[in-house]
Amino acid sequence: MKHDHTLSARQPDIASGTGSAVADQRLARATERGREFLGTRHAVMGGAMAWVSDHILVSAISNNGGFGVLAGAAMRPQELQQEIDATRGMTDQPFGVNLVTLHPSFDDSLEICLNEKVSHVVVGGGIPNAKTLSAIQTAGSKVICFAPSLALAKRLLKSGVDALIIEGSEAGGHIGPTATSVLAQEILPHIHDVPVFVAGGIGRGEAIAAYLRMGAAGCQLGTRFACAKESVAHDDFKRALIRAAARDAVISPKLDGMFNVIPVRALRNKAMDEFRTVQSELLAKFRNEEISQTEAINGIESFWSGRLRRAVWNGDTENGSLMAGQSVGAVTGEWTVSDILGELIDQARSAMRDF
Repeated sequence: MKHDHTLSARQPDIASGTGSAVADQRLARATERGREFLGTRHAVMGGAMAWVSDHILVSAISNNGGFGVLAGAAMRPQELQQEIDATRGMTDQPFGVNLVTLHPSFDDSLEICLNEKVSHVVVGGGIPNAKTLSAIQTAGSKVICFAPSLALAKRLLKSGVDALIIEGSEAGGHIGPTATSVLAQEILPHIHDVPVFVAGGIGRGEAIAAYLRMGAAGCQLGTRFACAKESVAHDDFKRALIRAAARDAVISPKLDGMFNVIPVRALRNKAMDEFRTVQSELLAKFRNEEISQTEAINGIESFWSGRLRRAVWNGDTENGSLMAGQSVGAVTGEWTVSDILGELIDQARSAMRDF
Protein backbone atom coordinates (compact mmCIF):
# COMPACT_ATOMS: atom_id res chain seq x y z
CA MET A 1 0.00 0.00 0.00
CA LYS A 2 1.15 3.55 -0.72
CA HIS A 3 -0.03 6.62 1.09
CA ASP A 4 0.68 10.34 0.97
CA HIS A 5 2.47 9.95 4.27
CA THR A 6 5.29 7.43 4.17
CA LEU A 7 6.09 5.10 7.02
CA SER A 8 8.69 6.65 9.26
CA ALA A 9 11.27 4.39 10.86
CA ARG A 10 10.60 3.92 14.54
CA GLN A 11 13.11 5.80 16.64
CA PRO A 12 15.16 3.49 18.87
CA ASP A 13 15.06 3.83 22.62
CA ILE A 14 17.67 6.43 23.53
CA ALA A 15 18.07 5.15 27.10
CA SER A 16 21.25 3.22 27.76
CA GLY A 17 23.31 1.75 30.57
CA THR A 18 22.09 2.19 34.11
CA GLY A 19 19.39 4.64 33.06
CA SER A 20 17.90 2.07 30.70
CA ALA A 21 17.92 -0.63 33.39
CA VAL A 22 16.20 1.68 35.85
CA ALA A 23 13.59 2.63 33.25
CA ASP A 24 12.94 -1.02 32.44
CA GLN A 25 12.47 -1.83 36.13
CA ARG A 26 10.12 1.10 36.68
CA LEU A 27 8.02 0.23 33.65
CA ALA A 28 7.93 -3.44 34.64
CA ARG A 29 6.76 -2.60 38.16
CA ALA A 30 4.15 -0.13 36.92
CA THR A 31 2.67 -2.59 34.43
CA GLU A 32 3.01 -5.78 36.47
CA ARG A 33 -0.61 -5.92 37.58
CA GLY A 34 -1.97 -5.22 34.12
CA ARG A 35 0.37 -7.68 32.43
CA GLU A 36 -0.49 -10.44 34.87
CA PHE A 37 -4.21 -9.80 34.50
CA LEU A 38 -4.08 -9.86 30.71
CA GLY A 39 -1.40 -12.55 30.46
CA THR A 40 0.67 -10.39 28.12
CA ARG A 41 4.13 -8.90 27.72
CA HIS A 42 2.79 -5.34 27.59
CA ALA A 43 -0.12 -3.79 29.49
CA VAL A 44 -1.58 -2.39 26.26
CA MET A 45 -5.06 -3.36 25.11
CA GLY A 46 -6.27 -2.88 21.55
CA GLY A 47 -9.63 -1.11 21.49
CA ALA A 48 -12.40 -3.12 19.84
CA MET A 49 -13.20 -1.18 16.65
CA ALA A 50 -16.24 -2.35 14.69
CA TRP A 51 -15.33 -3.69 11.21
CA VAL A 52 -11.63 -3.15 12.00
CA SER A 53 -10.75 -5.35 14.99
CA ASP A 54 -10.95 -8.72 13.27
CA HIS A 55 -8.81 -11.85 13.66
CA ILE A 56 -5.94 -10.39 11.61
CA LEU A 57 -5.46 -7.21 13.64
CA VAL A 58 -6.29 -8.84 16.97
CA SER A 59 -3.83 -11.70 16.48
CA ALA A 60 -1.13 -9.23 15.38
CA ILE A 61 -1.59 -7.19 18.56
CA SER A 62 -1.49 -10.30 20.75
CA ASN A 63 1.48 -11.82 18.90
CA ASN A 64 3.46 -8.64 19.50
CA GLY A 65 2.90 -8.58 23.24
CA GLY A 66 -0.30 -6.54 23.49
CA PHE A 67 -3.84 -7.70 24.17
CA GLY A 68 -6.07 -7.81 21.10
CA VAL A 69 -9.86 -7.57 21.46
CA LEU A 70 -12.32 -8.74 18.81
CA ALA A 71 -15.17 -6.33 18.07
CA GLY A 72 -17.81 -8.98 18.70
CA ALA A 73 -20.70 -6.53 19.00
CA ALA A 74 -20.52 -5.83 15.25
CA MET A 75 -20.72 -9.52 14.35
CA ARG A 76 -23.53 -12.02 14.08
CA PRO A 77 -23.00 -15.00 16.40
CA GLN A 78 -21.90 -17.25 13.54
CA GLU A 79 -19.38 -14.63 12.41
CA LEU A 80 -18.07 -14.29 15.94
CA GLN A 81 -17.53 -18.04 16.13
CA GLN A 82 -15.56 -17.91 12.89
CA GLU A 83 -13.49 -14.95 14.09
CA ILE A 84 -12.60 -16.65 17.36
CA ASP A 85 -11.51 -19.75 15.46
CA ALA A 86 -9.53 -17.69 12.96
CA THR A 87 -7.82 -15.70 15.71
CA ARG A 88 -6.76 -18.88 17.47
CA GLY A 89 -5.43 -20.11 14.16
CA MET A 90 -3.07 -17.12 14.06
CA THR A 91 -2.03 -16.75 17.71
CA ASP A 92 -1.62 -18.79 20.86
CA GLN A 93 -1.52 -15.63 22.96
CA PRO A 94 -4.42 -14.27 25.07
CA PHE A 95 -7.09 -12.10 23.46
CA GLY A 96 -10.56 -10.91 24.41
CA VAL A 97 -13.98 -10.34 22.88
CA ASN A 98 -15.99 -7.14 23.23
CA LEU A 99 -19.79 -7.47 23.54
CA VAL A 100 -22.55 -4.91 24.12
CA THR A 101 -25.33 -5.78 26.57
CA LEU A 102 -27.99 -3.92 24.53
CA HIS A 103 -27.24 -5.83 21.33
CA PRO A 104 -30.03 -8.23 20.27
CA SER A 105 -27.53 -11.08 19.89
CA PHE A 106 -25.75 -10.48 23.20
CA ASP A 107 -26.87 -13.73 24.87
CA ASP A 108 -26.04 -15.88 21.84
CA SER A 109 -22.64 -14.23 21.36
CA LEU A 110 -21.84 -14.56 25.05
CA GLU A 111 -22.68 -18.26 24.94
CA ILE A 112 -20.19 -18.70 22.11
CA CYS A 113 -17.50 -16.90 24.11
CA LEU A 114 -18.12 -19.11 27.12
CA ASN A 115 -18.24 -22.31 25.10
CA GLU A 116 -14.96 -21.31 23.45
CA LYS A 117 -13.36 -20.50 26.82
CA VAL A 118 -12.44 -16.97 25.78
CA SER A 119 -10.16 -15.75 28.56
CA HIS A 120 -11.52 -12.18 28.82
CA VAL A 121 -14.94 -10.75 27.93
CA VAL A 122 -15.11 -6.96 27.61
CA VAL A 123 -18.68 -5.85 28.26
CA GLY A 124 -20.00 -2.45 27.19
CA GLY A 125 -23.41 -0.80 26.94
CA GLY A 126 -24.32 -0.98 30.62
CA ILE A 127 -23.86 -3.06 33.74
CA PRO A 128 -24.12 -6.82 33.12
CA ASN A 129 -26.67 -8.46 35.39
CA ALA A 130 -25.69 -10.90 38.13
CA LYS A 131 -26.64 -13.91 36.01
CA THR A 132 -24.38 -12.79 33.19
CA LEU A 133 -21.45 -12.09 35.50
CA SER A 134 -21.86 -15.42 37.22
CA ALA A 135 -22.01 -17.28 33.90
CA ILE A 136 -18.83 -15.63 32.63
CA GLN A 137 -16.84 -16.20 35.79
CA THR A 138 -18.13 -19.75 36.30
CA ALA A 139 -16.87 -20.54 32.80
CA GLY A 140 -13.42 -19.37 33.91
CA SER A 141 -13.39 -16.11 31.96
CA LYS A 142 -12.64 -12.65 33.32
CA VAL A 143 -15.07 -9.73 32.99
CA ILE A 144 -13.91 -6.25 32.04
CA CYS A 145 -16.46 -3.40 32.08
CA PHE A 146 -16.44 0.28 31.15
CA ALA A 147 -16.85 2.81 33.96
CA PRO A 148 -17.76 6.38 32.87
CA SER A 149 -17.85 7.72 36.45
CA LEU A 150 -16.61 6.91 39.95
CA ALA A 151 -20.13 6.07 41.11
CA LEU A 152 -20.55 3.49 38.34
CA ALA A 153 -17.04 2.18 38.93
CA LYS A 154 -17.91 1.47 42.56
CA ARG A 155 -21.19 -0.14 41.54
CA LEU A 156 -19.39 -2.39 39.05
CA LEU A 157 -16.84 -3.26 41.70
CA LYS A 158 -19.60 -4.37 44.08
CA SER A 159 -21.15 -6.46 41.32
CA GLY A 160 -17.94 -8.47 41.08
CA VAL A 161 -16.27 -7.44 37.80
CA ASP A 162 -12.62 -8.37 37.41
CA ALA A 163 -11.32 -5.16 35.84
CA LEU A 164 -12.43 -1.75 34.60
CA ILE A 165 -11.77 0.45 31.59
CA ILE A 166 -12.25 4.18 32.01
CA GLU A 167 -12.68 5.75 28.58
CA GLY A 168 -12.85 9.50 28.09
CA SER A 169 -14.62 11.62 25.51
CA GLU A 170 -11.43 11.95 23.41
CA ALA A 171 -12.02 8.40 22.20
CA GLY A 172 -13.46 7.51 18.80
CA GLY A 173 -16.95 6.09 18.30
CA HIS A 174 -19.69 6.36 20.93
CA ILE A 175 -18.47 8.46 23.82
CA GLY A 176 -19.43 9.82 27.21
CA PRO A 177 -19.22 13.46 28.35
CA THR A 178 -16.05 13.41 30.47
CA ALA A 179 -12.42 13.79 29.39
CA THR A 180 -9.96 10.96 30.00
CA SER A 181 -7.71 13.09 32.21
CA VAL A 182 -10.66 14.04 34.43
CA LEU A 183 -11.93 10.46 34.70
CA ALA A 184 -8.45 9.29 35.65
CA GLN A 185 -8.26 11.85 38.44
CA GLU A 186 -11.77 10.96 39.60
CA ILE A 187 -11.42 7.18 39.56
CA LEU A 188 -7.79 6.02 39.85
CA PRO A 189 -7.17 7.32 43.39
CA HIS A 190 -10.24 5.47 44.69
CA ILE A 191 -10.33 2.11 42.88
CA HIS A 192 -7.60 -0.31 43.94
CA ASP A 193 -9.32 -3.70 44.26
CA VAL A 194 -9.25 -4.46 40.52
CA PRO A 195 -6.98 -3.42 37.63
CA VAL A 196 -8.08 -0.22 35.89
CA PHE A 197 -7.14 0.47 32.26
CA VAL A 198 -7.31 4.00 30.84
CA ALA A 199 -8.52 4.77 27.31
CA GLY A 200 -9.46 7.71 25.13
CA GLY A 201 -7.14 10.04 23.23
CA ILE A 202 -3.96 8.10 24.02
CA GLY A 203 -1.48 8.18 21.14
CA ARG A 204 1.98 8.15 22.71
CA GLY A 205 3.86 6.17 25.32
CA GLU A 206 4.46 9.21 27.50
CA ALA A 207 0.71 9.38 28.11
CA ILE A 208 0.69 5.69 29.00
CA ALA A 209 3.49 6.31 31.50
CA ALA A 210 1.60 9.23 33.02
CA TYR A 211 -1.51 7.15 33.64
CA LEU A 212 0.59 4.30 35.02
CA ARG A 213 2.12 6.72 37.53
CA MET A 214 -1.41 7.75 38.52
CA GLY A 215 -2.26 4.14 39.33
CA ALA A 216 -3.55 2.66 36.07
CA ALA A 217 -2.76 -1.00 35.40
CA GLY A 218 -2.38 -0.28 31.69
CA CYS A 219 -3.98 1.53 28.78
CA GLN A 220 -6.24 0.81 25.82
CA LEU A 221 -5.66 2.31 22.37
CA GLY A 222 -7.84 2.03 19.29
CA THR A 223 -7.12 4.78 16.76
CA ARG A 224 -3.36 4.12 16.66
CA PHE A 225 -4.08 0.58 15.44
CA ALA A 226 -6.79 1.51 12.90
CA CYS A 227 -4.19 2.28 10.25
CA ALA A 228 -1.80 -0.55 11.06
CA LYS A 229 -0.56 -2.56 8.09
CA GLU A 230 -2.49 -5.51 9.54
CA SER A 231 -5.74 -3.51 9.62
CA VAL A 232 -8.25 -4.54 6.94
CA ALA A 233 -9.56 -0.98 6.67
CA HIS A 234 -9.77 0.44 3.15
CA ASP A 235 -6.81 2.48 1.88
CA ASP A 236 -8.98 5.60 1.60
CA PHE A 237 -10.15 5.21 5.21
CA LYS A 238 -6.53 4.96 6.32
CA ARG A 239 -5.51 7.98 4.22
CA ALA A 240 -8.25 10.06 5.84
CA LEU A 241 -6.97 9.22 9.32
CA ILE A 242 -3.33 9.73 8.40
CA ARG A 243 -4.07 13.20 7.02
CA ALA A 244 -6.26 14.23 9.95
CA ALA A 245 -5.33 16.39 12.92
CA ALA A 246 -6.76 16.08 16.43
CA ARG A 247 -9.19 18.95 15.80
CA ASP A 248 -10.71 17.06 12.85
CA ALA A 249 -12.11 14.34 15.16
CA VAL A 250 -15.33 16.02 16.25
CA ILE A 251 -18.46 15.06 18.16
CA SER A 252 -21.64 14.47 16.17
CA PRO A 253 -24.11 17.36 16.65
CA LYS A 254 -27.12 17.16 18.95
CA LEU A 255 -29.72 19.80 18.15
CA ASP A 256 -32.30 19.22 20.87
CA GLY A 257 -31.79 17.99 24.42
CA MET A 258 -35.13 16.19 24.51
CA PHE A 259 -33.84 13.68 21.95
CA ASN A 260 -31.36 11.32 23.57
CA VAL A 261 -28.88 10.90 20.74
CA ILE A 262 -25.66 9.20 21.89
CA PRO A 263 -22.77 11.30 20.56
CA VAL A 264 -20.14 9.80 18.28
CA ARG A 265 -16.64 11.11 17.69
CA ALA A 266 -15.53 10.87 14.07
CA LEU A 267 -13.74 12.91 11.44
CA ARG A 268 -15.74 15.82 10.08
CA ASN A 269 -17.06 15.04 6.59
CA LYS A 270 -20.13 15.35 4.37
CA ALA A 271 -22.05 12.76 6.42
CA MET A 272 -21.50 14.72 9.63
CA ASP A 273 -22.95 17.85 8.01
CA GLU A 274 -25.85 15.85 6.58
CA PHE A 275 -26.59 14.46 10.04
CA ARG A 276 -27.21 17.98 11.30
CA THR A 277 -29.62 18.64 8.40
CA VAL A 278 -31.52 15.39 8.95
CA GLN A 279 -31.95 16.16 12.65
CA SER A 280 -33.22 19.64 11.85
CA GLU A 281 -35.78 18.28 9.38
CA LEU A 282 -37.03 15.56 11.73
CA LEU A 283 -37.30 17.96 14.66
CA ALA A 284 -39.33 20.36 12.51
CA LYS A 285 -41.72 17.54 11.56
CA PHE A 286 -42.07 16.56 15.21
CA ARG A 287 -42.84 20.12 16.29
CA ASN A 288 -45.40 20.38 13.48
CA GLU A 289 -46.93 17.11 14.79
CA GLU A 290 -46.28 15.35 11.50
CA ILE A 291 -44.38 12.54 13.27
CA SER A 292 -44.17 11.28 16.86
CA GLN A 293 -41.20 11.75 19.16
CA THR A 294 -40.36 8.05 18.80
CA GLU A 295 -40.37 8.32 15.00
CA ALA A 296 -38.10 11.36 15.16
CA ILE A 297 -35.64 9.58 17.49
CA ASN A 298 -35.64 6.44 15.35
CA GLY A 299 -35.01 8.50 12.25
CA ILE A 300 -32.08 10.27 13.90
CA GLU A 301 -30.56 7.08 15.30
CA SER A 302 -30.92 5.14 12.04
CA PHE A 303 -28.95 7.77 10.12
CA TRP A 304 -25.59 6.19 10.96
CA SER A 305 -26.71 2.61 10.32
CA GLY A 306 -24.17 0.93 8.07
CA ARG A 307 -22.12 4.10 7.64
CA LEU A 308 -19.08 2.90 9.57
CA ARG A 309 -18.80 -0.24 7.47
CA ARG A 310 -19.30 1.91 4.38
CA ALA A 311 -16.22 3.94 5.33
CA VAL A 312 -14.03 1.13 6.67
CA TRP A 313 -14.69 -1.49 4.00
CA ASN A 314 -15.75 0.55 0.97
CA GLY A 315 -13.57 3.58 1.54
CA ASP A 316 -16.47 6.04 1.29
CA THR A 317 -14.87 8.84 3.26
CA GLU A 318 -17.57 11.40 2.49
CA ASN A 319 -20.80 9.50 3.16
CA GLY A 320 -19.45 6.95 5.66
CA SER A 321 -18.60 7.39 9.33
CA LEU A 322 -14.89 7.97 9.92
CA MET A 323 -14.83 7.08 13.61
CA ALA A 324 -11.57 8.14 15.20
CA GLY A 325 -10.34 9.49 18.50
CA GLN A 326 -8.50 12.77 18.98
CA SER A 327 -5.26 10.79 19.10
CA VAL A 328 -5.65 10.58 15.30
CA GLY A 329 -2.99 13.28 15.09
CA ALA A 330 -0.48 10.67 16.27
CA VAL A 331 -1.32 8.45 13.28
CA THR A 332 1.42 9.50 10.87
CA GLY A 333 1.61 6.54 8.54
CA GLU A 334 0.74 2.91 7.96
CA TRP A 335 2.95 1.17 10.48
CA THR A 336 3.10 -2.48 11.47
CA VAL A 337 1.60 -3.42 14.83
CA SER A 338 5.10 -4.37 15.93
CA ASP A 339 6.37 -0.86 15.17
CA ILE A 340 3.40 0.82 16.86
CA LEU A 341 3.78 -1.17 20.06
CA GLY A 342 7.56 -0.84 19.94
CA GLU A 343 7.35 2.94 19.70
CA LEU A 344 4.78 3.17 22.50
CA ILE A 345 6.89 1.04 24.84
CA ASP A 346 10.10 2.95 23.97
CA GLN A 347 8.35 6.24 24.74
CA ALA A 348 6.85 4.92 27.98
CA ARG A 349 10.23 3.56 29.05
CA SER A 350 11.96 6.86 28.34
CA ALA A 351 9.30 8.71 30.30
CA MET A 352 9.80 6.36 33.23
CA ARG A 353 13.56 6.89 33.08
CA ASP A 354 13.20 10.66 33.23
CA PHE A 355 10.60 10.63 36.02
